[in-house]
Amino acid sequence: MGDSPVNLLGLDRNGLRQFIDVLGEHSYRGDQLLQWVHQHGVIDFEHMTNLSKQMRNRLREVACIALPEVGHEQRSADGTIKWLIRLIDGNGIETVYIPEPDRGTLCVSSQVGCALNCDFCATARQGYNRNLDAAEIIAQLWLARSMLSDRTEDGRRTVTNVVMMGMGEPLLNFENVVTAMELMLDDFGYGLSRRRVTLSTAGVVPGIDRLRERCPVSLAVSLHAANDSLRDQLVPLNKKYPIADLLAACKRYIVDAPRARVTFEYAMLDGINDSPEQARELAACLADVPAKVNLIPFNPFPGTSYRRSSAAAIDRFREILSGKGLLTVTRRTRGDDIAAACGQLSGQVRDRTHRSSKMAVASMNQQPPPNIGMH
Repeated sequence: MGDSPVNLLGLDRNGLRQFIDVLGEHSYRGDQLLQWVHQHGVIDFEHMTNLSKQMRNRLREVACIALPEVGHEQRSADGTIKWLIRLIDGNGIETVYIPEPDRGTLCVSSQVGCALNCDFCATARQGYNRNLDAAEIIAQLWLARSMLSDRTEDGRRTVTNVVMMGMGEPLLNFENVVTAMELMLDDFGYGLSRRRVTLSTAGVVPGIDRLRERCPVSLAVSLHAANDSLRDQLVPLNKKYPIADLLAACKRYIVDAPRARVTFEYAMLDGINDSPEQARELAACLADVPAKVNLIPFNPFPGTSYRRSSAAAIDRFREILSGKGLLTVTRRTRGDDIAAACGQLSGQVRDRTHRSSKMAVASMNQQPPPNIGMH
């Protein structure tokens, strides 16, 4: 066995079964471990009472269940909660919980910072340090459920939905994000349905195709413009994957799910992308895509020159899209008084390398598998 214990927190069912096989135990013991850690929130091997004492002693020798620390909590007047989670290397990420009458949504980060340099996003201003590993991603859900308690007073689960919309571009951390989402979906883990787990991407086309094959959760796309000229400015990744290629990937993603829709997120920026002509252009752009459009009033942050569109401009934009037959809603701003709203997460990023999107895309296929072998 290696010098340091294996952190079991980020292993999915197959990973835990492989680990248990290496220990010489029956593979179903991995399923039991999965239930203890993620379903019951137990991280002390001694309390895993359906495992033999011998096995529990062995696990203490070779494994651990290590969680990052919650460094700070902020609560909004509207009930939104933001946690700064401190990682072992000194970086900090932010996770947001949004309670609503019919659901509780957790917004989860996938990277320390972001490499995509979208100018209207606070996370991009922080630069990019590294990908989160699967344990650091799923820990955000584990910690949230622990701090919130598993169920509300009326018996509903506190966290009913997860959105991969926090810090980072999830599809540039593909393997770790998919492993974490598989834990979210596993009936022995968190038992969420695919429609209650949403991944938001700025448009990494190869990643969208891979996600369809591996883990087809609900898909959201940060679009923000209906033509390449403007989107090149707002979302630089568009220069590599232009709108036509992105929309083709979106249609492929739901080709086997005839009732599914792709959610397109559109930040409303005053004088930039909010004119009636641009609304009609967006409607034409999405005419043959099963789509839902979320209009997001821009959430300002220190140092930005962008301004939120007026309420009248947003209403007019929504009415034009709706009149063209597009399901369109204006997202209610939540948590902006604690900088927890869409586009405001910043965390604490060390060694802000500002890696280019080209470098990040090139690394997408190079995530190593968890080290669970014996040495």
